Amino acid sequence: MKTIAGLVGLTALALTLSPAVAHAQDANCYDTTALLTVEEQRLDDTLVTGGPAVGPALVKLAGFDTRVTDFTAKLCRQIAPKQAQQFVEREGNALWKAAVSRAQSTTPVTHDAYDDRPLYWARLQLSTALRQWTPRFSMAPNDRAKLIQRFDWASRGLSDSAFPSRPGARKIVVTGFDPFQLTGVNVRRANPAGAAALQLDGREISTPSGKVVLQAAVLPVLWGGFDEGVVEQFYGSALPQKPDAFVTISQGRPGRFDVERWAARWRGGFADNNNIGSYGSVPNAAGWPQPATEFIETSLPFQKMIDAGTGPFTVNYNRAFCEWVVVGSQQSCRTDDPTPGRVAASGGGGDYLSNESMYRANRLRIGYGATNVLGGHLHTPVLGQPADPAALTDAAFEKQRRDIADQVKALVSVV
Repeated sequence: MKTIAGLVGLTALALTLSPAVAHAQDANCYDTTALLTVEEQRLDDTLVTGGPAVGPALVKLAGFDTRVTDFTAKLCRQIAPKQAQQFVEREGNALWKAAVSRAQSTTPVTHDAYDDRPLYWARLQLSTALRQWTPRFSMAPNDRAKLIQRFDWASRGLSDSAFPSRPGARKIVVTGFDPFQLTGVNVRRANPAGAAALQLDGREISTPSGKVVLQAAVLPVLWGGFDEGVVEQFYGSALPQKPDAFVTISQGRPGRFDVERWAARWRGGFADNNNIGSYGSVPNAAGWPQPATEFIETSLPFQKMIDAGTGPFTVNYNRAFCEWVVVGSQQSCRTDDPTPGRVAASGGGGDYLSNESMYRANRLRIGYGATNVLGGHLHTPVLGQPADPAALTDAAFEKQRRDIADQVKALVSVV
């Protein structure tokens, strides 16, 4: 796993100035005054005054609460740095596999199998434990940051990226995203792209043109995580396995799917899940080949995807993009082709992390000369929320998420 320069600085930016309450932790092993990230502090958020905290409630619904309790107890017993590293990677990978197994269960589960939120909140409970842990050995801030990153990446599927041996099957690599925009009652939001990734990881799908096998991961909605190279780590690890396609997936516009034509080398500054913004050209991730390309065009078979009749939602090919005429003050937005030499302002998917996931994955693909690998981005329809503002879920919400994720599965299988 790569060492990322500046990790401690990025982590420090995300930390708030007031401590939050620890979750399911042993006071003898944890410093509950340690600073937590904005994301981690949302573990205390409720939908109604005096009601249960949303994140832990969702973790319990999925049966992951016992994993949290077990992790926090076992972490206290780690007595050496190497042992701790192995432990957190193993536990992160186990959490990911448990979430995938639950999502793809062939037998009924007690809570909606398509719910991506329990994985997200369980991950935050365990990263909280790691941030507040007081080990029996000396641990510098940078070493703690690396330990948390190891756990985080493993819990997103980055340690479980090997394709099964299926001679003749096409190999497709996909990523979804965590829930985002979680302020107030929106703390209960889900992300259908993350739900789709859990449905797709390790799956084999039979199609009229042969079998397709998939490997998936879920990306953070964090500029810092992208700066640390999470996109490159996942897709770069897949390249030696000779995949046939990269498909980045995120939540997009109401009522339709979009296959985005262009990814742009620009960040528009919108705040991430730690309330941090980032503005300017997409930076490089250390250690990976990254050509300085302003726009990258999809090579996905968009017309085939449109014509496939995959589900209830319309599938659109989005040709839009914007370029800077004067950087920072004047843009030209069109649907033809970018002007050579001009700086990118936004791709079809905008200037947020969804656009950047497409840009980074395909910049890497091009940097390695893997032009035989198809690559592009799929935006899903927007997923609503339960009708009752105090409810964690309802039947209509679950059906919409299932419909979107199932259509993602169908669309990816025809790439």
